[in-house]
Amino acid sequence: MNSLIGTYECKVDTKGRLPIPAGLKKQLAECLEDGFVLKRSVFQNCLELHPMKEWEKVMNDLNKLNRFVKKNNDFIRIFTAGLKIVEVDANGRLQISKDLVKFAEINKEVVLNSSVNMIEIWDKDKYEESINVDDLDFASLAEDVMGNLGEDE
Repeated sequence: MNSLIGTYECKVDTKGRLPIPAGLKKQLAECLEDGFVLKRSVFQNCLELHPMKEWEKVMNDLNKLNRFVKKNNDFIRIFTAGLKIVEVDANGRLQISKDLVKFAEINKEVVLNSSVNMIEIWDKDKYEESINVDDLDFASLAEDVMGNLGEDE
C-alpha cells in the first residue's frame, strides 16, 4: 500500500457512523474489501484506523514477543484492548463503537488525518490542540527525528 495523504474534516452521526471522504476512499480502494482494524491510539486520545494488511504486519511484530515475560503480556493486553474489526458499509461509512467514541472524546466534528499507513480519527477540537502546541519547537523535533536519515546508506 502506498502512503496515505491528506487531512479531512467530516461529521459523525449520533449512532457513531463516520462517512469516509471521497478523497480518502479513493486512496483506500484496494483495502475496502479486506476491512480495517480500529483501535485506541497509544500516545493520544484519538483512534487509529489500520487497513487489514497493514494491521497484519503489526500483529506479526506482536507475535514475536515472548508472552511469558510479564511486561510483554501486559503490553499486548493493553495495546489490543478495544480493538474492533470494521468495514465500510454500502453508504461509505464506518461504525465507531460507543467505547471508542468515549475514549477519543469524539463529538460531532472529526478530523481524519493520514499518518503514513493508517488514519488517525480525532475529535476536531482535540486535533487542533494537538497540532497547535506553543511549547513545541517543531524545527528541533524534525531535526532530532529526521536529521540522521540516510547517514547509514
